[in-house]
Amino acid sequence: MACLLETPIRMSVLSEVTASSRHYVDRLFDPDPQKVLQGVIDMKNAVIGNNKQKANLIVLGAVPRLLYLLQQETSSTELKTECAVVLGSLAMGTENNVKSLLDCHIIPALLQGLLSLDLKFIEACLRCLRTIFTSPVTPEELLYTDATVIPHLMALLSKSRYTQEYICQIFSHCCKGPDHQTILFNHGAVQNIAHLLTSVSYKVRMQALKCFSVLAFENPQVSMTLVNVLVDGELLPQIFVKMLQRDKPIEMQLTSAKCLTYMCRAGAIRTDDNCIVLKTLPCLVRMCSKERLLEERVEGAETLAYLIEPDVELQRIASITDHLIAMLADYFKYPSSLDHDLKHAHELRQAAFKLYASLGANDEDIRKKIIETENMMDRIVTGLSESSVKVRLAAVRCLHSLSRSVQQLRTSFQDHAVWKPLMKVLQNAPDEILVVASSMLCNLLLEFSPSKEPILESGAVELLCGLTQSENPALRVNGIWALMNMAFQAEQKIKADILRSLSTEQLFRLLSDSDLNVLMKTLGLLRNLLSTRPHIDKIMSTHGKQIMQAVTLILEGEHNIEVKEQTLCILANIADGTTAKELIMTNDDILQKIKYYMGHSHVKLQLAAMFCISNLIWNEEEGSQERQDKLRDMGIVDILHKLSQSPDSNLCDKAKTALQQYLA
Repeated sequence: MACLLETPIRMSVLSEVTASSRHYVDRLFDPDPQKVLQGVIDMKNAVIGNNKQKANLIVLGAVPRLLYLLQQETSSTELKTECAVVLGSLAMGTENNVKSLLDCHIIPALLQGLLSLDLKFIEACLRCLRTIFTSPVTPEELLYTDATVIPHLMALLSKSRYTQEYICQIFSHCCKGPDHQTILFNHGAVQNIAHLLTSVSYKVRMQALKCFSVLAFENPQVSMTLVNVLVDGELLPQIFVKMLQRDKPIEMQLTSAKCLTYMCRAGAIRTDDNCIVLKTLPCLVRMCSKERLLEERVEGAETLAYLIEPDVELQRIASITDHLIAMLADYFKYPSSLDHDLKHAHELRQAAFKLYASLGANDEDIRKKIIETENMMDRIVTGLSESSVKVRLAAVRCLHSLSRSVQQLRTSFQDHAVWKPLMKVLQNAPDEILVVASSMLCNLLLEFSPSKEPILESGAVELLCGLTQSENPALRVNGIWALMNMAFQAEQKIKADILRSLSTEQLFRLLSDSDLNVLMKTLGLLRNLLSTRPHIDKIMSTHGKQIMQAVTLILEGEHNIEVKEQTLCILANIADGTTAKELIMTNDDILQKIKYYMGHSHVKLQLAAMFCISNLIWNEEEGSQERQDKLRDMGIVDILHKLSQSPDSNLCDKAKTALQQYLA
C-alpha cells in the first residue's frame, strides 16, 4: 500500500510549494503599478540563494511576464530595473534556468534595454547579460547576431566601473576564435579596453586583462598591435610584466603570463626577450608548485607547455627552473577515489603530460630526465587507458614526444613494452588520438626499434592498411608512413603481407590522392617494397603491369619535382631487378620519358633518370649488350656525352661512369 500512497504525497508537497510561489506570479498581473513593483521586489528577495524557488517561478511562467514588464514603455524605470535584477537572479540558478530564459528570448530584450538613458537600468541589464553569457549553455553567436550591439557596448564602456567590468567579462567569454577576435578588434576593443588596465577597481583591471588574453590567442594581428599600445606612457607588455610580479594576486599573475605567452606565440614578442625568459617563464613555473591551488597548477602547466612548445631554448631553461620535472611528478599523486576528485586528478594528469610533451620535444637530455622521473613510463602507459579522452590524448602526445629519441626507443620503450597499450589505443579511439598514436607508431616501426617485430606480429599491417582508407588525410599519411617504415629493409614475407592487405586498388587510390603528403609517402612505400633484387623481381612478376601504369600516370601528370624524382627512383629500383628491368626495356613510352628527364632543366630529375639508365646498361649483367644497343639507337649515348660536360659535378661523374659501361 505504501507504493500507492507515495504519489499523492509527492503531489501535495509540490502543490504546496507551487501555491506559495504562485502568489508572487499573480502579483505581477495586478492593475496597480505600485503593487506590481512591490511584487517584483518581494520576488527578488524570495529567490536569492533559493534554487527551488527559482525553478518554481520559471515553471509558473514568471519569465515572460517579467520580460513583458521590462519592455513596456509604460513601466517605470525602477520597475524595469527590478525586473532585470530578478531575471539575473533566476539566471544564476541552474543551467536549465538559463535555457528557459533563452527560450523566452531574454537576450534581445536585455540588449534593447541597453538603449535606455538610465544608468542603473543599463547596469542591471548588463549584469544579467553577463550571467547569461558566462553560462556554458548560451551560444556566443547571440552576441554577434545584431551588428549594432558590439559598437554600442564599446560606447557603454566609459559609463561606469560596472559597465566596464560586465562588458569586459561578456567579451572575454564570447570571444571564441578568429572571427570574433576580428569583430572586436575592428570595433576598437584594444583602444577601448587598454586604459582599463590602470583602473582603480581590481575587478575591472582583471576583466580587461582576461579580454586581452582571449584577443591575443593565436592572433598575430592583435598581438602585433598590443606590443605598441601605450597606457599612461607605458607600453602594454611592460604593464603585463608588472602585473605578474609576485606581490600581485595569483589570478592576475596567471592571466598576465597568458597575455605575454600568447603574444610571444603569435610572433609579437621574441622568445629570447627578457620579459619571456626572466618574467613569464619563471612565473608559470611558480604556478606549478605544490603550494598553488589545483586550478592554478593546471592552468600554469598548460600555459607553460604552450609557451615552450616550439622553442628548444625555452624548453632547456624551463627544465632546469625550480626542479620543474620533479615538481610535475606530484601532479600524479592527487587522490582519485571520488568522482569529484577524479575530475581534478584527470585535469592534473592531462596538464602534466602536456608539459612533459613540450619539455621533451627536442632535447635528448631532457627526455632522459623525464623518463628517469619516478615511475614515469608506468604513468604514461597507465594514462593510455584512462577513462578520460583528454588524458589519453595528452599521454599519447607525451609518449610521441619521447619516442623521437633513438636511445629511448631502444631502452625504456622496450622495457615497458609501450607498443602493447599503444596498439590497444589504436583499435578504437577518436581521430585526434588516432592521429598522434599512429604518428608515434611510425617511430616505433623504424628499423632500429626493437618494438618493430612484436608490433608486426600483433596485426599492425591490417590496422595500418585500414588507416590508409580514412577520410582524415592526417590518418592516411600516418598509415602509409608507418607501412613505409615497416617495409624498409624488410623481408619478403612482410612486403607480401603489406601488398596483400593494402590491395593494388588501394595502392593506386593512394597514388592519385589529392593530399601531397599521402602521395609522397605512398611513393616512399613503393620504393621500399621494390628494394633488393629478388624482392623487386617477385613483386614485379605479380604486380608489374599495374605498377608501370601508375609510374606512367605520375610522370605524365602535373606533379612537383619531388614527386617526379621519387617516381624516377622507383623506376631505377625496377631497373635494378634481374627480370624486372625487361618491363622497362619493352615499354618504349617509359624509355622516352626517362630520356626526356635526362635532359630536364632540374638536376634532381636528371640524376634520378641517370640512375635508371646506369642500372639498365650495367655491363656485368645478362643482356646488357642488347640493352645498351637499344638505348644507343634512342640517342641516350649522345645525351650522356652532353651530361659529362655538366657544371654539376655529381651529374658529370654519373654520366662518365655510364659512358664507361659502353667502352668496357
